[in-house]
Amino acid sequence: MGRLILTRLAMMAVNVLAISALLFFSVTTLLGSPAAMMLGEDASPAAVAALNTQYGFDRPPIEQFGTWIGHALQGDFGRSFITRQSVAAAIADCVPVTLELTVFSILLAVVLAVGSSTAPVARRLVGAASTAAILIGVTVPNFMIGISLILAFSVGLGWLPSTGWVSWSEGALSHLQHILLPVLTLSAYYFGVFSIVYRAEYRDVCERMFMRVARAKGLGEWRVAFRHAMPNAILPVITFVGISLGQLTGGAVVTETIFSMPGTGRLFVSAIAGHDFPVMLAVGVMIVVGVVTMNLLADIAYSLANPQIRHE
Repeated sequence: MGRLILTRLAMMAVNVLAISALLFFSVTTLLGSPAAMMLGEDASPAAVAALNTQYGFDRPPIEQFGTWIGHALQGDFGRSFITRQSVAAAIADCVPVTLELTVFSILLAVVLAVGSSTAPVARRLVGAASTAAILIGVTVPNFMIGISLILAFSVGLGWLPSTGWVSWSEGALSHLQHILLPVLTLSAYYFGVFSIVYRAEYRDVCERMFMRVARAKGLGEWRVAFRHAMPNAILPVITFVGISLGQLTGGAVVTETIFSMPGTGRLFVSAIAGHDFPVMLAVGVMIVVGVVTMNLLADIAYSLANPQIRHE
């Protein structure tokens, strides 16, 4: 296990550095002059040159990247070109919103996918409904699901707020009311994917000899399902959770925009619209670090869940 963690940490460092370099050169070089993009097509050459000098865009790209990565390793991502706020501070304000949204969404998707396919009562009572929900989740874009939920529960029934964000300190009930629709929107696709993966593996596990032996011993259906079948069938889902976190972050961008949530996804969209390069780079690197970190945690969880494949 120790060797696994050290190897993965080394790979993480290399991957983060390589992708950070790709992001940096894409933003500052491949997309054209940052100063020209910030000032617009009608800007004079003198104004573009002055802005290039002010922000150091006229220096060699390698030197720019070296300076940027050196400051980034110290937690200094510069200041926003638009608000002049510290980029690190702006991201710190947004991360709790996105983190809560993604964690609740992934947990809800896993619990519903595993529960609806494992519990004997659930398989009988909600089998058709869960199959329909799976089809909707994997085929309908999440922005359409979000808009549909707003029309149904906010506009039509008036049960839940359509947009906005309320912190826990302002009221737990109001907070949960505001986050419920975004969580349902973001978790819909992953519920469908996890259900498909889990059901296929569950059917395969149920045909194995140890399951037949468990039933032959007279064990109850619930114990057989949750004690013997689920721990083995859930392993591919654990892998998919780690892989899906990058896509989940992308989905959060759309979800946070639809529901006007002050998360990193909405911050990223605003930075792209305003050509705010320091914010774009910082959010991009944060997403990369989050994805590789969660992939490492998924590998560790996979090894802990199945001792037969544990790396010593």
